[in-house]
Amino acid sequence: MLPPMPHPWWHYALFILFVLIMLAIDLGVFHRRAHAVSRKEALVWSFVWIALSLLFNAGVWYFQGITKAGEFLAGYLVEKSLSLDNLFVFLMIFMYFGVPEKYQHRVLYWGILGALVMRAAMIAAGAALIARFDWVIYIFGGFLVYTGIKFAWNSGVSIHPEKKPVLGLLRRMIPITKDFREQHFFVREGARWAATPLFVVLALVETSDVLFAVDSIPAIFGITRDPFIVFTSNIFAILGLRALYFLLANIMPMFRYLGFGLGTILAFVGVKMLLHDVVEIPIWLSLVVIAVVLAGSLGYSVWESRRYSEEIEEQAKEDEQAKQDAHDEDAEAKRDTDDR
Repeated sequence: MLPPMPHPWWHYALFILFVLIMLAIDLGVFHRRAHAVSRKEALVWSFVWIALSLLFNAGVWYFQGITKAGEFLAGYLVEKSLSLDNLFVFLMIFMYFGVPEKYQHRVLYWGILGALVMRAAMIAAGAALIARFDWVIYIFGGFLVYTGIKFAWNSGVSIHPEKKPVLGLLRRMIPITKDFREQHFFVREGARWAATPLFVVLALVETSDVLFAVDSIPAIFGITRDPFIVFTSNIFAILGLRALYFLLANIMPMFRYLGFGLGTILAFVGVKMLLHDVVEIPIWLSLVVIAVVLAGSLGYSVWESRRYSEEIEEQAKEDEQAKQDAHDEDAEAKRDTDDR
């Protein structure tokens, strides 16, 4: 039986070791050579990461009980759902810089590796704040309600990489090559080192992830205050982010109502945090709300997108028929003129 909170340091050490081994296998074995990730490969890796997450969740259930397992699953679903919006940002960055598909996995690999370190630091800071100042939970809750309403109201994601401060900072600090140099982040040009556009993309991916973590980490603290559950659910969710990107990148624009669903989830978790001293919302209810809202927003987005596509297709058919009718009328009029 695992000891109660706080977890000993070696729990974290073993988990981090497992993550590093999996990442080493991913890059060192399966992606040693740069190549465009196929839909089939992305599907397999998505299944692997989700299966490992659920296996870990089963371990939490076995050693710590159903409540902790429910907290892990809810935290995982919250982070996974919020990461979907992050994927759209990645897509916009890659499109803006024209990153070849075969180099995108390398950027996301190192980007997510950096995200693991930054999120670990943010989770540790958040846990320390909540443990020392219990009232911080109300600040987190209020922030999530505000962010959720803003998210739902402005559901469209807009990103302008050229306006990012980090881009201007990089240009002032280090020379940047005009074109990509295979999959290298830095190259030597003459007597000095220069960054490649691929490194610029990596920096933008990292900073974008930090901004998203500002929302997602307080949201998971709204599910559980156990730092180990917060950390592991968060990390498992972002580990599968690369595979999910390559699986969904081409259809992300279809999810037009996802922002409304994510905003609703954030607001719900925020209210849960604000009311934690008044009413205790059971973890099973949180799971149901998160799952229903996420499935509903995705399902309605897909249905609306298909309906719109059918309307466009029907309109195209009507326009084509109208052109054909007009052509037939002109041909008939011409024949009548010739007969006369």
